[in-house]
Amino acid sequence: MANQIKELKKGELLFREGDPSDAMYIIKKGKIAIVKTKGTGEVELAELGPGELVGEMAFFDNKSRSAGARAKLDSSVIVLPFTSLFAQFKTFPEWMKALVKNVNGKLRSANAKIKNLESESSADATAFTPHLVTRLCAIITLVGNKYGEKTTTGVTIAYSTLRNYCIQIFQTPTNKLDKMMEALQSFGILKVEDIGQGRKKVTLVKFEFLSEFVDWYNSYLFEEESKRVTIDEKELPVLKALVFYGRKQKADDKGLVTVSLTDMQINSMSELGHPFNLNDTDSLVEKNLVQEKHSGEGGAVTQTFSIQNISTLASYWELVFALEKVES
Repeated sequence: MANQIKELKKGELLFREGDPSDAMYIIKKGKIAIVKTKGTGEVELAELGPGELVGEMAFFDNKSRSAGARAKLDSSVIVLPFTSLFAQFKTFPEWMKALVKNVNGKLRSANAKIKNLESESSADATAFTPHLVTRLCAIITLVGNKYGEKTTTGVTIAYSTLRNYCIQIFQTPTNKLDKMMEALQSFGILKVEDIGQGRKKVTLVKFEFLSEFVDWYNSYLFEEESKRVTIDEKELPVLKALVFYGRKQKADDKGLVTVSLTDMQINSMSELGHPFNLNDTDSLVEKNLVQEKHSGEGGAVTQTFSIQNISTLASYWELVFALEKVES
């Protein structure tokens, strides 16, 4: 059997969860992460290194991939096509075939049970799924746009109207709506006031922000995964640091600002309360959110980016991460 070598760059997928199975692999060099999709991101289940097998479970039952595999480093794998392996497997004693298939079946069943338990636990712990976030926020902005009254403090709507739309038109539980408004109120996006006789009014303090957030998040959720620009929570402080220092600079006619990463590294603890390192923006460069670093006068390292784009992304993702943590 002639084996092929497949080269993978860091971050490149070997195969996706749900893909049809046609081969298994032996890791020759590097590291491969076994990953499962969770919400808008991925959860790493295992890390495999040289000499270990990847994708072998599908050989015995010909089912689609139960998880994805992504290179954590530049890696190379030996491709073992199932068509060639099947020919060799036929020569095994029947008792060995039955034993191997039985073990494989129990492993796949155990993985399925674990996945179901994780889903139930996640659903119980988290108040909002990503699509429920867009639905609830869309209900609020839709009613605000249709029935809202502009005031000096924002767009004001009657809670009863909001509630009716939520139940009658979108068939969404009002307890979820109330939970969402409570979360948005903590962000200063809206304000809920009791006006007596069991009535409440809702003032959308940041109506435009919430409307634009709905459009952005909805587009993000329905974007092809390969085209999504996803921010990790650990990158949020980096974005906010860039916004903080970027706003101190004058933008050019294209809306770009240039900051000194060297100064940020020196002053971040005293001005932001947490450290900033010169390499913290490397992942943002890979995602084309900021330009490559440059060495300026006196050896200072600088970086250029769109202050509007980074500021908006930081605000949106801060809200996303906060809503993900709201408990049922």
